[in-house]
Amino acid sequence: MARILVTEEIAETGLDQLRQAGHTVDVALNLTKEQLVEQIPGAHALIIRSATKVIPEVLDAATDLIVVGRAGIGLDNVDVPYATKKGVMVVNAPQSNILSAAEQAMALLLAQARNVPQAHTALVNGKWERSKWEGVELYGKTLGIIGLGRVGALVAQRALAFGMVLVAFDPFVSKDRAKQMGVQLLPLEEVMRTSDFISIHLPKSKETTGLIGKEMLEIAKPGMRIINTARGGIVDEQALFDAISTGKIQGAGLDVFESEPCTDSPLFSLPSVVVTPHLGASTFEAQDKAGVQIAEQVQLALAGEFVPFAVNVNAAEASETVRPFQNLAESLGKFIASLNRSLPEELNIEYQGALAEDDTRILTLSVLKGLFGTGTNEPVSYVNAPQLAQDRGLTIKETTSTTAKDYVNLITISCGTHSVSGTLTGPKSEPRLVMIDDHKVEVPPADNMLIVRNDDTPGRIGVVTTILGDAGVSISSMAVGPSEEGNTALMVLTVNSQLSPQVLKDIEAAPGIIYAHLASC
Repeated sequence: MARILVTEEIAETGLDQLRQAGHTVDVALNLTKEQLVEQIPGAHALIIRSATKVIPEVLDAATDLIVVGRAGIGLDNVDVPYATKKGVMVVNAPQSNILSAAEQAMALLLAQARNVPQAHTALVNGKWERSKWEGVELYGKTLGIIGLGRVGALVAQRALAFGMVLVAFDPFVSKDRAKQMGVQLLPLEEVMRTSDFISIHLPKSKETTGLIGKEMLEIAKPGMRIINTARGGIVDEQALFDAISTGKIQGAGLDVFESEPCTDSPLFSLPSVVVTPHLGASTFEAQDKAGVQIAEQVQLALAGEFVPFAVNVNAAEASETVRPFQNLAESLGKFIASLNRSLPEELNIEYQGALAEDDTRILTLSVLKGLFGTGTNEPVSYVNAPQLAQDRGLTIKETTSTTAKDYVNLITISCGTHSVSGTLTGPKSEPRLVMIDDHKVEVPPADNMLIVRNDDTPGRIGVVTTILGDAGVSISSMAVGPSEEGNTALMVLTVNSQLSPQVLKDIEAAPGIIYAHLASC
């Protein structure tokens, strides 16, 4: 089993889950960079939160690292491109704190509207200041949501309950989807001009750093209040200080800062600014969910299975339609590699039927994982399979068709002179190979398969089975399919053990045999 290095405090629920799976969990908190470099060799997984810096020096020292797991959402402390280059999967727990983050945004929204922290501070200091801390109602006010993802959507849902008018900026959300949520999509500038409050729910990136800066604050509706529970640096803190100081912006509720931990800022001197020390995910429930979720993701990565929250896998989360086909796609990749005997220059993948209407990128990754898992000596994952294809000059062509001739769904892979098609059949959606090199067959994938193409003349089956019998090889199952032209036939045999090179040579040398290949899928 794997060695898992944990360098920050994670909920024991998640750690216990990893131990129960048989993994060794080494907890080493508060490591310096030098100590982490010393500890990382031999670790198959590294679990962190926000403090540990996973930089190239650390990744270079990792001799066996398969996955880095961040118990939370943000990945500012992980060099994801370098990890991808090294073939290391990076996963996070994006759904663990969405409720807590949304509730924190609402808490700051209410604190801003009603001046709760300021009134509390005054009262405990002996001042009864009812008129000074008069607030505003949320009802009827316009809330601009910048980023309508998971957290933004939950904030919208809760703000609707307060009777707020909702507008939003998010170029990756359709108008129909926003309309279903009771939100009107607008350009960012228009959101700034019309909103009484804005709440920010964007990831920090090159494009979003400084997004709410001097220009945006100048066009903002006078008296706007700004809530940021997303990431520090999206709001230009100096520009915000200036805008509040001049009265253009009424106030702000900030849970995140450009540099953290932040214990000193000009914004702290402004009475209309409410601040908290990055508490968005700081609930018992969120921390427990983060620990459990990251443990699940790490276990999947270590098992070589699809990891839904791998951030450096270039595929959307697999849908309910696509997910059952992942193992089949990987099996087809293994099979075509076995059949072709070498890495092809071009790989054609065709998705037919209802499957073609969905996002099939993860299935293409599964095919590549199977293909390279058969033909390379290095570990292959959903992360490094595309890089392996690029490094080896493999051209991948994908086509889709919503109609399939004989099946509801069909995946066909072809390269060179070989092709294989597969589908799922029956009430249990069992995988089947249904076409090999234009010969119709129906066989389940297996570890040891013998594929024999021969002249369609009497006695060929007897020749092959006699050679296998003389070698003491037992046949578990067998299917025979003629070609459409009728001049050749294909035998697919599942055998109980790997065949020796000599047995394979004897079969290939027999009269009427065109080829004999061993396959595994």
